[in-house]
Amino acid sequence: MPSIEELHQQACERGEDTYVDPATGYQVLTSQAHLKRGTCCGNVCRHCPFKYINVPK
Repeated sequence: MPSIEELHQQACERGEDTYVDPATGYQVLTSQAHLKRGTCCGNVCRHCPFKYINVPK
C-alpha cells in the first residue's frame, strides 16, 4: 500500500485536487487544491501549504 505522501505526490503530479485516504476512504485535498483557494481555511488540513496560519492555537 502506498504511503500518504506517495499518494499525495502522485495526485499532484496528475494535477488532481484530491486523493482517497486508504485508511478512511475520505477524500483529502492536495496542497495544490489549497493553493488554488489562496489562504489557510483553519481546519488543520493534512497538506496545508500555509503553515496552518489560521488555525486557532
